[in-house]
Amino acid sequence: MAMELPREFVNLLRRRGVHKVLTTIGDDGFPHAALKQTLQVDSAGRLFYLELMESSVTNRNMVASLWFHRPVSVLVSGTGGVSWELQGRPLRTLIAGPEFKKHYRLAHHRYGAMGLAAVWFIEPLALRDQSRTRRLLEEREAHPFFVHLDRLAIPGQARRQAGKD
Repeated sequence: MAMELPREFVNLLRRRGVHKVLTTIGDDGFPHAALKQTLQVDSAGRLFYLELMESSVTNRNMVASLWFHRPVSVLVSGTGGVSWELQGRPLRTLIAGPEFKKHYRLAHHRYGAMGLAAVWFIEPLALRDQSRTRRLLEEREAHPFFVHLDRLAIPGQARRQAGKD
């Protein structure tokens, strides 16, 4: 069964002005990260993105990920330090058919004559809230004694670090 995406993640992904990065793995084993503002969630809660160029490195890597079960990562970052990281795998791609045609028309309207190479669906496997405040809290709880010495020199900082303020 597919993992249900939390509302906070979906709302952030749908918001304008957020950064959306898709990271894939190439045949050489190195990661390739690219801004993919076309990352979206449809009404059924499925994560997908529109690939506008057949020859892009991301598109080639997605094909290889689909064939060889390589993971991908999606980072969505908004204002105020809010961000989420999704780990997943390509589930399927569309290059023709009625659903592709619907996305093609929308892409043509939004991006002009560039067209649409593929619609990629990504199956979420894990999701982590990477927001600054969440990560600081998690780190403080998991590692209460990992305090850099310069923080101890700042008045009141040691008490805040220990969560006593």
